[in-house]
Amino acid sequence: MSPRLSIVAGLVTGLATGALAIGGILAFAPEPVPVATPAPQASLAVASPVASASPSALAGSSAVASEPVPSSSGVAAGLFHVGEIAPPLVVPQVGGGTIDIANLRGKPVWVNFMGTYCPPCQDEFPLMNGFAARYASAGLVILAIDVKEDEGMVAAFADRLNATFPLGLDADGAASKRWDAIALPVHFWIDKDGVIRDGGLGGIGPDVMARGLATILPGVKVTP
Repeated sequence: MSPRLSIVAGLVTGLATGALAIGGILAFAPEPVPVATPAPQASLAVASPVASASPSALAGSSAVASEPVPSSSGVAAGLFHVGEIAPPLVVPQVGGGTIDIANLRGKPVWVNFMGTYCPPCQDEFPLMNGFAARYASAGLVILAIDVKEDEGMVAAFADRLNATFPLGLDADGAASKRWDAIALPVHFWIDKDGVIRDGGLGGIGPDVMARGLATILPGVKVTP
């Protein structure tokens, strides 16, 4: 065999040997383990039930608010039309006569929409009696407006709790709807010029009541 043919034969033999070696390595190599790509997480948005529900969507509801919305908060400002003129309020008064908030212009007024079946409403009446007595000399007027109940039931409720302020009857819920009273109890504090200065939703205590009153009794030291 010529030297040139010997060289070519050696190269072919070497390439074949290398191919067999690589094939053996691949045959016995472990299969790659697939890496699972994590599924994208769905975003979770937790909305506040009060802040997410518009007053107009819930207006006129007879629901009882379980969580109070503190007065003087940003949420309160949006819910209670703080800084706006109070809507009209003309309703029959328990025991006879008519409540018309327009006749109270020049006086600070605290309006409370409530129901006799509402436990927070029952708890608030004694506190409201106390504030009515303490700040009567400052001209304070408190009005409790019952929503969708008959007069006899409301009168008995007022007698049982010794209410010292007038109660009105919103028999068809029109007044509470006009005021965007989204649940009961709900409170509005209106200054002598008829402007809503603060509000509170749900069972509130004397501290929140005092803060609301302070916004409509300028120059008066209001304590819980």
